[in-house]
Amino acid sequence: MIVTASLERAALVGTITQLAMFVLGHFVPWVAANVFGFGSMMIAATAGYLYAREVALGYGRGALGGALAGSIGAALGLIFAFTLHDVDRMSVLVGSLSAVLTGAVGGVFGQLSTKTA
Repeated sequence: MIVTASLERAALVGTITQLAMFVLGHFVPWVAANVFGFGSMMIAATAGYLYAREVALGYGRGALGGALAGSIGAALGLIFAFTLHDVDRMSVLVGSLSAVLTGAVGGVFGQLSTKTA
């Protein structure tokens, strides 16, 4: 049901991008104050989009894989930011849950952008 290699690639891209954003935000307070929330959701949606665009197996599978790809990267990035004391526990929970939704939406749009939609 889930194409593991594609999920690993999309989650890796999402994780690296999330980590880069949180490292930047650790040193640039403006990024932490203005980018963390929206940026994390946008990165999760992009990871979902990348997964679904690559596998092109339908909207349901694209949304499921997109939700996984987006939430893996966001959860790892948020846990990293928590260890840096840049976010609190509630932000990790809410951010991870919102990444599930935005990753799924990204997966739907990724499937929509394929020729086999």
